[in-house]
Amino acid sequence: MTDFSTVRRWPAVTLAVLILLMAWPPVPLDAATPSAPASATAPASKVKGADVITAGQLRAYLTFIAADAMAGRDTPSNGQEITANFLALELARFGLTPAGDNGTFFQNIAMTRRQLDVSKTSVQMGARTFVYGDDFIVNTPNPLSTEGRLVYVGGGYVVKAKNIDAYKGLDVKGKILIAHSGLPAGVQRSELRGESGPDTWESPSTYAKRHGATGIIFLPAFENLNGWTRTRQRAIEHGSLTMDKIPRREPVVPSIVASPQFVGALFAGEKVSAAEIFRRGITREPADAFELKPEKTINIRLTTIDTALMTRNVVAISRGSDPVLKDEYVALGAHYDHVGVTAGRTGDTIFNGADDNGSGTSAVLAIAEAFARGGARPKRSVLFVWHTGEEIGLFGSEFFTTFPPVPLARIVAQLNIDMIGRSRGPDDTTPANRELSGPNELYVIASKMMSTRLGEISERVNKSFLKLTFNYKFDAPNDPNDFFGRSDHYHYAKNGIPIIVYFTGLHGDYHAVGDSVDKIDFPKLEKVTRTIYATSLAIADVPERPKVDKKLPDESMGH
Repeated sequence: MTDFSTVRRWPAVTLAVLILLMAWPPVPLDAATPSAPASATAPASKVKGADVITAGQLRAYLTFIAADAMAGRDTPSNGQEITANFLALELARFGLTPAGDNGTFFQNIAMTRRQLDVSKTSVQMGARTFVYGDDFIVNTPNPLSTEGRLVYVGGGYVVKAKNIDAYKGLDVKGKILIAHSGLPAGVQRSELRGESGPDTWESPSTYAKRHGATGIIFLPAFENLNGWTRTRQRAIEHGSLTMDKIPRREPVVPSIVASPQFVGALFAGEKVSAAEIFRRGITREPADAFELKPEKTINIRLTTIDTALMTRNVVAISRGSDPVLKDEYVALGAHYDHVGVTAGRTGDTIFNGADDNGSGTSAVLAIAEAFARGGARPKRSVLFVWHTGEEIGLFGSEFFTTFPPVPLARIVAQLNIDMIGRSRGPDDTTPANRELSGPNELYVIASKMMSTRLGEISERVNKSFLKLTFNYKFDAPNDPNDFFGRSDHYHYAKNGIPIIVYFTGLHGDYHAVGDSVDKIDFPKLEKVTRTIYATSLAIADVPERPKVDKKLPDESMGH
């Protein structure tokens, strides 16, 4: 076990950034810039405190949060730690109440990083030895020492509703599966909801575990090959992370991902060629399952190293004014992590995450300042949570809802802000930007899914205030994007808390180095942030909490 103090040994450049942080802000936060006026919307006087939120203020926050010095705010990392400290420093400056551990703004989360020990890892088939990184990679390191025959199982899924069964007539016990990465043709992630099992659906991992297979070799899909260098880097440097107080979701059978040359060796001399296998993998139409020749016995040895780490949610409260209702909460949240840096390329290597989710992080901070300084003091308290680890599996929100600093039953609604900073202009014909919302448009997800009343409040506030165009297209329960299951609101909804998600759409810079501050539409960001502030203020003041009167569609649950 590694002493947590080793995580805190920051390099000189990081300490220099902290010195800068302690002097923040160098100029008034509402200072105007030529491209983003201090107030970019109609007068906000109709909603008390909304005028505290300005484009200049949001730009100042986001410029710090998405700076190169934060190195992409990976979980955990020095840059993410600096961002957490920056948020806490501002919250203290606003005079808000800490809601973390031991009177701080931090809810600490102990984690374990599991990495592959490359020097003690080997894969052999006959006389041939395969090299880690060149011939195979390991996405989720788990210890494995096994030798066995190989069986190709196509897509590797069982989906009863679609009459898909990759294992008809096969006995996989004691064998190593070869399966395609990704879902079979015609199957959407949103269709695989609820617990997996023999009567519903099974992935290659769950089927292998239940039927005694000892390992899986995944054949690479296009996305594996396209991101091989970065995946290799993250597998070596990042490994897999788990929270110490939350068990792993399922016992996964150890697996590796094969390179093209590895695939060629596996299928050499078999009845289906490697080229045919690749073609079928790309079209998601796998060949029929079969056992490889008896001499195709493979030996896999994966050795791992565990390291103790720490990350943290940032949590604060603006206390309500009503003697009774102040013990209820309207929660506002955003994830402040991103995906770090990349390797294997020249030039820019930092994923700044200005939109994802520096925009949401800055918006929640601006709303917190509005509640602290804008003069509005609603009946209910407002709970602010900046979640860690969203990008690695919704870690922060799962931890928060498992170990809540306030009773979950007293959270009347949760408003999640994830990517609200971009717009598609009228002349933008970039295919990757086709679902970006317009300058006055906002995707609103799930506002009506659980509570009719919450949806009514959301629409009423918008129509009486800044009149954004609300787009509900992603409310469809079978939406192939599965946005409902991809951000932190999921764990609140899972616990019966009605939610609203604010989102301006995916774009070509999503999870890419181009997601930078200069591409943010700050006038729009101001309007959206003011609208969310006004909505949270209205919810905090309604006499009765929004009633949960609808069951979420089955397709929306079971992340």
